[in-house]
Amino acid sequence: MLGIIGKKVGMTSVYTEEGKNIPCTVIEAGPCVVTQLRTEEVDGYTAVQVSFDDVSEKHSNKAQLGHFGKANTNAKRKVVEFREWDGDHKLGDVILADIFEEGEFVDVAGTSKGKGFQGVVKRHGFAGVGDATHGQHNRLRAPGSIGACSTPSRVFKGTRMAGRMGGKRVKMINLQIVKVLADKNVILIKGAVPGTKGSYVIIEK
Repeated sequence: MLGIIGKKVGMTSVYTEEGKNIPCTVIEAGPCVVTQLRTEEVDGYTAVQVSFDDVSEKHSNKAQLGHFGKANTNAKRKVVEFREWDGDHKLGDVILADIFEEGEFVDVAGTSKGKGFQGVVKRHGFAGVGDATHGQHNRLRAPGSIGACSTPSRVFKGTRMAGRMGGKRVKMINLQIVKVLADKNVILIKGAVPGTKGSYVIIEK
């Protein structure tokens, strides 16, 4: 198995044996249930479907209850497929945080915080106008020129301008696992991971 679904709890810090303070993200990793196995014969590709976080029966439709019922589990809120499947798991297997080891490096993907509509200084790191004198008026955080005149008579696609920021899928690679609390299904990952508190993340080996 190459991954697990988790929920971001928040951040904390731990001390190493040398006395160094390391900021860590606390993630509730699992328990996840294998709810479907994709095969080359039926689906055209091989993958394992993993589900996480129970949903009450009254908030699930019959199709969902039937699908998760095949794995003898409750309906789940988050479903993810892992294409690289080692073939060791079966339908209904439970995956816990103990698949990870302390010191191991993982990739974490999640949805970044939405910032709304932002200007070029916050969105792209523009410096703005450094000097407020010499007749400058309301130009301190403006984008400046965005194109030429009659040639090419348009603004090129991809020009960095103001717009919606955040709320996109972000994947951070090679993050180190500092601590694994297997009895609580919690792992501590060094540094920050994308997303807000309570958001879902995908952790891959």
